[in-house]
Amino acid sequence: MKKTIAVLPGDGIGKEVTRGAVTILQAVGERFGHQFQFVYASIGGEAINSCRTPLPDETVEICKRSDAVLLGAVGGPEWDGLPGHLRPERGLLKIRKELGLYANLRPTRYYASLSASSPLRPEVIEGVDLLMVRELTGGLYFGKPSERTTQNGEDAVVDTLFYQRKEIDRVIRLAFELAKNRNKKVTSVDKANVLESSRMWRETAETIAKEYPEVTLEHMLVDNAAMQMIKNPRRFDVIVTENMFGDILSDEASVLTGSLGMLPSASVSQGGPYLYEPIHGSAPDIKGKNVANPIAMILSAAMMLRNSFGLEEEAAAVENAVSQVLDAGYRTSDIAVAGQQTFSTEEMIEEIKATILDNEAILNIMSAYA
Repeated sequence: MKKTIAVLPGDGIGKEVTRGAVTILQAVGERFGHQFQFVYASIGGEAINSCRTPLPDETVEICKRSDAVLLGAVGGPEWDGLPGHLRPERGLLKIRKELGLYANLRPTRYYASLSASSPLRPEVIEGVDLLMVRELTGGLYFGKPSERTTQNGEDAVVDTLFYQRKEIDRVIRLAFELAKNRNKKVTSVDKANVLESSRMWRETAETIAKEYPEVTLEHMLVDNAAMQMIKNPRRFDVIVTENMFGDILSDEASVLTGSLGMLPSASVSQGGPYLYEPIHGSAPDIKGKNVANPIAMILSAAMMLRNSFGLEEEAAAVENAVSQVLDAGYRTSDIAVAGQQTFSTEEMIEEIKATILDNEAILNIMSAYA
């Protein structure tokens, strides 16, 4: 298989973890006989510095010509003083619009070897396997007007929460399709007791649920969902919600594994390339220190292999390599407990790479899919 992958390292630790994902994809290509071509482009603060815009047109074109996109992270304090339209995060929002990335998939998986890193008791976290499906191109983050103004001579501000029914329909329908192949349960999260947008969201979920009799639908208010995610996370299978609620809840879900550095994500479109990125930020405080956790980015690459390229065995090889390395006791500082030896970003990448290239380990993985 030959595939072209757009690589947008971005800012901060984005460069470090993206380098790790590329290394792992190269190892997969070597082991399984695929050819991956990597085309690099800028986004975020790096693009502001070089092109005076958070998302150059050239980057958009490179992404559209590619089979999939890898994105590291954007942002940092050096750009905090810029006006809103020039902030690095604007590049992230714009690339979602340009590529039509309407939903973000964020899996949260329990790793037995990391149970001590979670703030939750082992009996609460054990067995958790949930998937957050977040609407990505609507809601408060994109609605207009969004501005500072004055009213009655005083400073005022307005943000607009706007959705068309078709935007709600497609993301909820995606959640049901995904649930069909999992544990057949969808939890639709809203604030229908207060927001009119949430009432439309709930109505749409009810309508779509009739087309999927094998999938159970439950509704949950967002404040209760936040509580249940900590109190009883095993109750969830697929969670679907609007943009801002999903942003907040998916970051909360990262606590279940003990670190933002463990959670990958995929942003999906209708017909265009998908975009893959870790859910963590650019972490400028540890930039260049070789201590960032590369696993979320590496698992994002595994999602790419599966969702964009249909390479199930290869994706499983990456995921199993990560599990084996964790089981062997390898840890970056964010997932280490007191007294546990820690390893650098590069050491983690090299160990995962070596595991993928190990013949016996790969044969065991491949036999499971025979």
